[in-house]
Amino acid sequence: MNKWIRGTNAAVLSLAVIGIFIVLTIFLNSMKSMQVDLTENKKFTLSDQTVQTLQALDKEVRLISLTSDQTDPYIKRQVNELVQEYKKRSGKLVFEEYDIVKNPTVAKQYDVDPSGTLVVDNGTQKKTVYYADMFQFGQQQGDYKFSGEEKLTQALVNLNNKEKRKVYFLSGHNEIPLQQMSIWRSGLEGDNYEIKDLNLLRDGKVPEDAETLFIIGPQNDLTDKEAEVIKEYLNGKGKLYLALGFNKDMKTKWKNIDAIMAQYGIKDQHAVAIDPKQSPMLGPLAIVPDYGYHEITKKLQEYGLLTVISQTIALTTENPNADYPATAVLRTTSDAYGETDLEQLVRNRTNKDANDVNGPFNIGYVVENKEAKPKAVVLGGSIFLADEFIQLQGNRDFALNSVGWLQEQKDQVTIRPREGDKLQQALIVGSDANWIFYGTVLIFPLLFLLVGGTIWWRRRKG
Repeated sequence: MNKWIRGTNAAVLSLAVIGIFIVLTIFLNSMKSMQVDLTENKKFTLSDQTVQTLQALDKEVRLISLTSDQTDPYIKRQVNELVQEYKKRSGKLVFEEYDIVKNPTVAKQYDVDPSGTLVVDNGTQKKTVYYADMFQFGQQQGDYKFSGEEKLTQALVNLNNKEKRKVYFLSGHNEIPLQQMSIWRSGLEGDNYEIKDLNLLRDGKVPEDAETLFIIGPQNDLTDKEAEVIKEYLNGKGKLYLALGFNKDMKTKWKNIDAIMAQYGIKDQHAVAIDPKQSPMLGPLAIVPDYGYHEITKKLQEYGLLTVISQTIALTTENPNADYPATAVLRTTSDAYGETDLEQLVRNRTNKDANDVNGPFNIGYVVENKEAKPKAVVLGGSIFLADEFIQLQGNRDFALNSVGWLQEQKDQVTIRPREGDKLQQALIVGSDANWIFYGTVLIFPLLFLLVGGTIWWRRRKG
């Protein structure tokens, strides 16, 4: 009788375990879209901008992959896996794959690169993303960064944007050259801006189609005539993005630059911000500012992304302009001070004395007009926009967000995709592969079966 009861209990317990296993399997299968990214930099998590873009799709979009035998299989795999992640987030995406050799009729419809092409088509507009543009290859063989998410999301964002917004970068005053800001420029072009150079000595005026005038890192002052032309442009519908440079004689030689800022009630204190308690990873000229409450910085705060601005000028609003209210978006800590002895600073020496400006102070403002429409962005520093520094934490997002806010493009005020690392490949010889196969398919299952059978037999005998 006892043996019969024990046998019944064992059978019931076995059925219960099998039932739990079946229910758990069904539950996990229903949650197949759920995933947990345990990587340090969340390399498998789609960015905030990508998620917003996918949620905003209101009609079907075809993603057409066109490849050939010239397409690297690892590159193709990485692109395909990215597309599958997008599809998990939106039912509006349809993924199609074609071999351009086997399907020449399809290939003739598009401008195809044999190494791989991804076409984004919503029925009225097409955007082409080449595989080669999604990968930035390093100096060592096989080393690369993957920027596929950035390129694909930009293509989706720009599907309905038929006209590019024209913006002009001023030159002729030792500004930072555009070729030294290629990452920022690429981001702006991806956000559908057409970037042009403007030299007022040559062109004579700010073009009528200029949506924004950028003055990035000027070391020398504007001429009186240039300042007059720029003020005329700004008195109309023109917008300004000004990021100051450095000149040890700025107090006496920046008359017109200071006058343009004064239009918005912003004053250059002719002092370079120094923070003696800054991170040991950074020099004393590098400032990690606190964010003011604003839509430009809101996402950066939520994601814990810092902005690092080096060699920045202290700014203030001693005489605010009621017609153009300015809001501080970047502030130093109370430990910072403004070095006014710029001759000493040029010689890499700085000591706080009675002539210096006491912190905290502001190093970044946004300006609106009386209708609360964006008018200007004024920053105390510009070096952070150069390629060497713009990829530090939140620098790139702050730079692009501030332009998006200025142009009233809310979908461009976000956290953008980061570059991904190359796929890690495990090189396994044939014998290793055989051992893995036999171990997982034969040896381990047989081992569990033997252990389970032995336990069952011993209990039955007992």
